[in-house]
Formats: sequence, C-alpha cells, structure tokens
Amino acid sequence: MTNFTKRSISSASTLALLWLCCSALFASSHREAPLIANDPLADNTDLYAFRSPDAPNTITLIANYIPGEFAFGGPNYYTFGENIRYEIHIDNNAATAGDEIVYRFTFTRVNEDPSTFFNIRLGKQNLKTTYTLERSMNGGTSFTIIVGNGIVPPPNIGPRSIESGAGLNTTYEALITAAIMTASTGEKVYCGPADDPFFVDLGGVFDLGDMPRQNGQARDGLANFNVHSIAIQVPISTLLKAGAPGTPTNILDGDYTIGVWASASRQATRTLQPNGAEPNDAGAWIQVSRIGMPLTNEVVIPIGDKDYWNRITPYDELADVTLDNYFFNPELALYMDDSQFGGAVPAFSPLRVQSNALQSF
Repeated sequence: MTNFTKRSISSASTLALLWLCCSALFASSHREAPLIANDPLADNTDLYAFRSPDAPNTITLIANYIPGEFAFGGPNYYTFGENIRYEIHIDNNAATAGDEIVYRFTFTRVNEDPSTFFNIRLGKQNLKTTYTLERSMNGGTSFTIIVGNGIVPPPNIGPRSIESGAGLNTTYEALITAAIMTASTGEKVYCGPADDPFFVDLGGVFDLGDMPRQNGQARDGLANFNVHSIAIQVPISTLLKAGAPGTPTNILDGDYTIGVWASASRQATRTLQPNGAEPNDAGAWIQVSRIGMPLTNEVVIPIGDKDYWNRITPYDELADVTLDNYFFNPELALYMDDSQFGGAVPAFSPLRVQSNALQSF
C-alpha cells in the first residue's frame, strides 16, 4: 500500500481514461467553485489512478478532499465530514454511459473525552473518526458493506500527544499502519491525513496568468498544507469489463481501459436546531463536488457555470453542448494568441503559436 506522510492534516470532473496495463491519471481542483469553497469538508482536491508499483496486479485509486489544511489546525483538527457521501466511480465499459463500480465512504465522529479542550489526552481521542465502505458492482443500484468501522488515524499533533504516556503512547507510523484496512472483497484501504502532493503556484496562475512568474521564482501554493486521502488498492480483476479476456490484445484494447472520477454528495436539506443539537440532514442526496481531469473546473469552466458543473456527472456533461464550447475554445487559449489577447498575459508567451510558425501552420 502506498506510504503516506506523517504530518497531521486536513471535485468536479470529466471522465478520465486510465490504461489498466500501463498508465497513470491525476487531477487537481482546489476551492474551484463558489459554493464548494464554503464547504471544504466536501471539496474534492485531487484524484490519482495508477498501477501500483508494489503490487502490479492492482490499481491504486486516491481521492483527496479538504483543501488547505493547516497541520497545526487545533484544537478542532481537520477530518472527514459526517453526513457526506464520498465516492469513487469507475466506468469500465465505454459502450454504455454510466458507472459500473462505485466505492462509497461515510464517516462517523465521536468525542471520547469531551471534558478536555485537547484533541488527544490520556489515551483518548476527540473527533475520533471511523468509516463504513460500501461497494456497488451494478452502477450504484445496490451496495454491499466491505469495510465496517474502518480506522482513520488522528492528526500528528506532536510527540507528547502521540508518543508520551499522557497521550496515545505509540508512534505515528504505528497509527498509520493500523489504519490500512483490508476489505472483505480483497481491496486495501487507507483513509486519513496526508501531505498535499500537488504542486501549483496558485498565487501566480490566478494573478491574471502570472505563471511562470515574471518577477521571482514560482512558489508552491500547497506546500506545507495537508488533505484527507481516500486510497484504495483494487485488484485489476475487479476493475475489468465483464467478459474481458485474461490479457489485453494490444495497448489500445478497450476492455482494459477504465474511466475514473470522484465526487462528494450531501442531503438536500439541513435544519439547524435551536437547542444547540447537531443539525438534522434529510432529503435526497445531491452531488456538490466532483473531479476527474486535471484543473478542468479551475481553469476551463468559467465562474458562472462552476457550481452547475460540480452538480452534474461526466455522463451529463457529454450531452451538454454549452460546456463543449469551453473545451473547444478555452479562455486560456485566447491568452496564447497574439491576434487575440496574448499581449495581456506576457507569462504565456512561450506557449503562443504564431500564424507563421512552421511556415504554413
């Protein structure tokens, strides 16, 4: 199973392709739409899919959530949200629209010692988080629990909280190892804090395209921030299209290509309680975030359609001709063409294609 960092921690997507026999997929989408920016616990940040280096007969799927987590974010440290459905979707049959496989995670939090303001004290944890993992093999029609009471490790607050007798009296490496679960159907699973692995100069790119920066070095806007990761190592045999042969016929074999996307959903109605009790959530489940292809909602979809894009599935998107225009004629392309607005964004000059390039281009 992939090793995760030991710091404490903390979409939006079109269908993306992954070759089961060789390739990798990644995506990023941090605070990319107005509504989801106000709901960070349900905000997809990244999606990764790749053939596992340590187990070549498996595919590792990683969906990250909660952007910009401070590692020192106490006393209420970051963790997965309750009353949210976190899902990873797989489409292994391009001939039919829709998912074939869905992994659904739901989380529960408890305070073991509400008498203290500390997150960890004397062997007890507050905001202690566990999860249930369900799997659907029929496109979400029905689900089966494959991990019950899964462990989410606490944030790595510091040596007194983790290692001392006044804390948990263990090591953080041991907590991470104990949180790697094996599902009843054979998948390995980790849910918990991790360093944000994506590099992007957020300050530069959104300053009217100052990337690379015209004055100074690029800065990783996600450095020293964390996310919460959902990672599953899935046997390739589980992901294969029904009836696929034992080995691919060639590198373009459609039976060995899958689409992967991730999402988060909340129930339609939340009622705040006047007595200070937990809010009451009810109604249909509504998708509020998704992710698949890199940076799509951040820099391809304009702000007026970002919330709409988060609500629909990749399959809905294929039927929306309005969204097609953003892909066929993206705003960024206008800043790479001197006959349009290239001069307004000098940082993009190395990316421009002039009309006389290659003589007849």
